[in-house]
Amino acid sequence: MLQRIVPFRLAMQTQTTQTGVRHLPRLPVPDLHQTLQKYLTSLEPFLLEDEARGDGHFAEGLGVRAAWAQEFEQGIGRVCQERLVALDRSSPNNWLDDNIWMKKAYHEWRAPLIVNSNWWLAFHNDANVPEDVICGRAAISECGATNWQVRRAAWLVHRILDWKLRLARNDIGSDTTRQGVWLRDTTAQMFNIARLPRPQCDTLSELPSPTSEAARNILVMLRDWFYTVEVFDSSLQPIAPAKIERRLRAVVADVTARLGQGEEAVPVGVLTADDRDRWAENSRHLLSLSPINHSTLRKINHSLFALCLDHYTYVLPPSPPAGSASPPFHTSALVHSAPLPKPCTVPELTAHLHNVRSGPSYKPAHNRWFDKPFSLIVESNTRAGAMGEHSPCDALVPSIIADYAVVQGVDADAFPPIDSLRMSEQVEEGVDGWQRLEWVVDERIVRECEEAEAGARMIVEDSDDGILWFDAFGAEWIKGTARFSPDAYIQMAMQLAWYRTRGCFTATYETTLTRLFSKGRTETIRTLTKDSRAFVLAMDDPNVTTRERHALLRRAIQTHTNLTRQAATGRGIDRHLLGLRLMLRAGESHELFEDELFTRSQTWKLSTSGLSAGEQFRGTGFGAPYPDGYGINYMAGPEVIKFGIGSKFSSSLTSTEGFKTAISQALLDMKILCIGPDLVPARL
Repeated sequence: MLQRIVPFRLAMQTQTTQTGVRHLPRLPVPDLHQTLQKYLTSLEPFLLEDEARGDGHFAEGLGVRAAWAQEFEQGIGRVCQERLVALDRSSPNNWLDDNIWMKKAYHEWRAPLIVNSNWWLAFHNDANVPEDVICGRAAISECGATNWQVRRAAWLVHRILDWKLRLARNDIGSDTTRQGVWLRDTTAQMFNIARLPRPQCDTLSELPSPTSEAARNILVMLRDWFYTVEVFDSSLQPIAPAKIERRLRAVVADVTARLGQGEEAVPVGVLTADDRDRWAENSRHLLSLSPINHSTLRKINHSLFALCLDHYTYVLPPSPPAGSASPPFHTSALVHSAPLPKPCTVPELTAHLHNVRSGPSYKPAHNRWFDKPFSLIVESNTRAGAMGEHSPCDALVPSIIADYAVVQGVDADAFPPIDSLRMSEQVEEGVDGWQRLEWVVDERIVRECEEAEAGARMIVEDSDDGILWFDAFGAEWIKGTARFSPDAYIQMAMQLAWYRTRGCFTATYETTLTRLFSKGRTETIRTLTKDSRAFVLAMDDPNVTTRERHALLRRAIQTHTNLTRQAATGRGIDRHLLGLRLMLRAGESHELFEDELFTRSQTWKLSTSGLSAGEQFRGTGFGAPYPDGYGINYMAGPEVIKFGIGSKFSSSLTSTEGFKTAISQALLDMKILCIGPDLVPARL
């Protein structure tokens, strides 16, 4: 899932060794006693809820857990802590990243990556692209691609390469600052790598030599055919954008010629959207068919990143009549010539996000390789976005890169006049630096692709993903007038929205980065607290005054801010509790971990994450982790707060549209508390 950014001073110096090598401090093993005390505090809202429902007494329930915590601390917990410290001492980087997090958070999860795990971003349109192109009125090639699509794709690729080169030169994020070191080290995990399917637990591909030919290429997909395009020369310098464009045009011409000859690609990439164990088995079978497949997979894994050129601009299909089955697949929902909604309207934005997330709802997972950490996706009208696999690095890194890529529009001076170009069925002579990637398949693989697509379609059709652009106020008003942390304010609004739509409270996950530490990843902020609960209950209690509500909001936000600070500085509790539990050996157990409240306090039916101001992004998203929950990403801009909200159609308890309304109303109701507590009535 995506994660919120915790600000810190860019001038803060890193630690420096005697040899002058700068590095970040190790992620600490938190103090056992402090973790247990914070954990007990985090249980208070659940125990208060149980008591309010007549299910036990708060003091008694807390006392039982406190006794368990004390017993654990003095007994097996002390042993587990010692084992965790020993594990840290023997780890190259830290106890969490080297041994636990990748497996438990990502690679042991067997669910398909599509919607369930991968993140997605939709970019703003390029102002330098003509309106006729964006509105779908441009000429298209026989294979569905357009000149402007290829040009924007080439420009975005060039910008990403420029960012990568500037980072290596320390032009972006100097290695004398913590952010610079963190950014440099983390970015190394994003390029030239892929997740590999393995039975029970996946792994990551090995990084290629920087000088190898495969490491200088990007993966290009068009109509389910795979290509590599060289974008760095042999001296590891980026190739000019006009040359990248020529090579991409050669790929388009090659696809056009193949279509003209009656060829049809077997959509092998769809297999990456399948259950991980099934993909592992199919990958093994694919490799057994031919050495060609070994070569193709190696080049895919070693490529810098993926570029998906979609031969359409996606339009949401019409809703079926009530009670009827979903309409059969038809290309009118896909083709570039279909009437496109007005740019930046809800239907248009939703369609764009859905396509970046998973491809068309009727034909999902095509023209994608879900195992790559970064896939740049460009539709025929130049709409662009990114989607990626989460495990190598958290989504903030690709979002930083994407922001840099998008902020500067296509530079006309970097290309020949576009009016002089036309798509050809013949590859232009003399264009080198691109190569087909072939697959050798059999009937089993063809059948498995069909079944994987059917499975992906079920996931996509159950995904109720939508956007909310809340424009009544933004981060500037929250900071300047309300004088609150925008992130904490938004978190309280989501707590209020959940309660109003469900009549209860739930464990809430907010991600924060531990980027102050070497190989730091994320930690959990437990948004549901005794103070956030008190604030939410007061908001709909007519006996509570507006001044009292405002005081409760202030207290809840302060509590949340303190939890954020602790989590970001290595003093969170959830990663530590996970580590302690994994240190238990066969035959060892403790009531602390077997308690149903331990599980309930980590059942994150409200899973949330913030991601910068999002000035260059139209929307973001990730899937709901529980069938009856929500996955919510938000970007708090100065004037607009953008939400990406995901839930499941199959749950009668959730509704993305309903939750959008509830969040909007909660934000507005909270504003009333901040514009003058003495001037407004108590009842909202």
